[in-house]
Amino acid sequence: MALQYNEFYHRNTGLTIGIENTLFSERSSFQLTEIYQTDTWGKLLVIDGMVMLSEQDEFVYHEMLAHVPLNAHPNPEQVLIIGGGDGGTAREVLKHPSVKHVDLVEIDETVIRACREHMPEVGDWENPRLNVKVANGIDHIKQSENQYDVILVDGSDPVGPAVDLFRKEFYSYCHQALKADGVMATQCESPWVDSYHPHMKEVSDAMKELFLVHRPYLASIPLYPAGLWCFMLGSKSEDPCSDESLERARINTTDTGWSLRYYNPDIHRSAFSLPNFVREIFIS
Repeated sequence: MALQYNEFYHRNTGLTIGIENTLFSERSSFQLTEIYQTDTWGKLLVIDGMVMLSEQDEFVYHEMLAHVPLNAHPNPEQVLIIGGGDGGTAREVLKHPSVKHVDLVEIDETVIRACREHMPEVGDWENPRLNVKVANGIDHIKQSENQYDVILVDGSDPVGPAVDLFRKEFYSYCHQALKADGVMATQCESPWVDSYHPHMKEVSDAMKELFLVHRPYLASIPLYPAGLWCFMLGSKSEDPCSDESLERARINTTDTGWSLRYYNPDIHRSAFSLPNFVREIFIS
């Protein structure tokens, strides 16, 4: 077995991680799921050759995908996660005491099984507020109307079963499934990788047309392509940069005793400040 895992995002440019051994490898009808033990980053989840998370840096992605939109909502109770079979986003969502129920809809049972067996600490699988459903997230959301306060799209890159998660039709279903003050957020690729730009622009344009408020925001995630990652937030009424949202971020990070390693009120505010080269992706 090779002693390195390589993910290339442009020609021969990419990421190299030292591998000690393979813990899991199985191809489903959807994709190849692998879990490796690395020499630096703990266990590593890879789907179809693309890094999904490592034990050492997963907290950044999951905290930012969950807490930014949930703190933008005045009282999130009903939450839908599309994808997220590793359980990390649900773990962060379930830290919010207002949340009464979380539907996690993952298309590939293999991902859930692999992560529950080899990376159980990433999720909060036994939480009674969590309902796990193995199904196509798009089919699920087509059947939902005015049901959720917050929708989080925790999918992989725009290839294979995740490609439709970057299209306007999907976001129209999300808009329909949200309540009148609903908020949604999705991962939206790396601004450093040119091949991702059309997909990022497509998501931005769809949200701009559908939602009263739409804002991209950023986080630093070391093992994702080029280390800078974009998210996109859409809201029917609430501004994630409002004083009210920032106050909820302050309360939830100081008065609750949560153990957070990346997200805080200053990060919430600053994540929406975009470098010029990122802004250009969405206005071109």
